[in-house]
Amino acid sequence: MFSTIILDFDGVILESVSVKTDAFRELFSSEPDHVGEIVEFHIKNGGMSRFDKFRYIYAHILHRELTDAQFRQLSDRFAGLVFENVIKTPFVPGAHEFLQANYRRFPLYVVSATPEDELLEIVEKRGLSGFFRGVFGAPKKKTDHIRQILATTGSRNADTVFIGDAINDFRAAEAAGIRFIGRVRPGDQDCFTGNPAVEHTISTLFELDRIISTENGA
Repeated sequence: MFSTIILDFDGVILESVSVKTDAFRELFSSEPDHVGEIVEFHIKNGGMSRFDKFRYIYAHILHRELTDAQFRQLSDRFAGLVFENVIKTPFVPGAHEFLQANYRRFPLYVVSATPEDELLEIVEKRGLSGFFRGVFGAPKKKTDHIRQILATTGSRNADTVFIGDAINDFRAAEAAGIRFIGRVRPGDQDCFTGNPAVEHTISTLFELDRIISTENGA
């Protein structure tokens, strides 16, 4: 049975993954020789915080020092590029219905790589705050947030599930010792294929609702 449900945000609740991809392309448009590689790195590392991505890009793609001032400038500009667009992004199909149907049945949490203050504001502006017992983001790692939720709630690892759309989400769940369901957007590559530790893959949260109802004998 499931007793506690943890959800990623981008690509699980809102269809906002492409907003972040467009922001990376715009942010590094002044690096035409590297922007393709940068965007590819971003796409392949969904679930990693933008802060860690900036550090990697400068160290391993641009091969330049990233000063504290540049880091703050990148972070601020990225937030400016994505915030209003994420606010306007549609829900993943079935996501709003899932939250409405289940927030009284289960403790629901958000664990995301989005900076926590930004994430909290987005959740509030979308009118979602009342659905969640907690909303957690960067810079703290997803695995650490999951472990904190387990410790705070007393939930058993075997009864706790994380729903994510990136391989880094799976790795966070695996490191914390909880179950995992992968969401794959139609048309995207399924990064969970062949992984026996991924219990289910879904394309909508209507499917998630059916899985949880079946598991819990509803």
